[in-house]
Amino acid sequence: MDQFKKKETPGAQKPKGKERRHSCQQCDKSFTTTGNLKSHLLIHTGEKPFSCEECGTTFAQSSHLKRHQRIHTGEKPFSCEECGKTFAQLGNLKIHHRIHTGEKPYWCEECGTTFTQSGALKIHHRIHTGEKPYWCEECGTTFTTSGALKIHQRIHAGEKP
Repeated sequence: MDQFKKKETPGAQKPKGKERRHSCQQCDKSFTTTGNLKSHLLIHTGEKPFSCEECGTTFAQSSHLKRHQRIHTGEKPFSCEECGKTFAQLGNLKIHHRIHTGEKPYWCEECGTTFTQSGALKIHHRIHTGEKPYWCEECGTTFTTSGALKIHQRIHAGEKP
């Protein structure tokens, strides 16, 4: 899976031959340019100057807006070389690629079950902890996933579960 590399905040990675002289005073990241530092600082201030004209959602970085806009355009520039399936985000292609490689990098320390995604492990872990963070306001029944709650709520709406 060498074709995929971890994506970091622009300028935060250690560049070859360049010093990271621009440091964030609020965290331990440093950057090669003032511009990259300024872009990073928006994370701490909460400022989101980039707005989607289609739906109004705002973003701290222009690259995040561009990625979001693919929802509206339907653009899927990342394609799986194995099966041709396309994705709007590189991260989703990386996760999909695990189907072909069989890679399951997340494992449960309690029982050893492995998963392709960290979110699936988090939900699985609730089996061991007994955590049920979703509850029905109608009857008080609790659930481990939001999907299970939605299926349950059909009962109260008179629909078939």
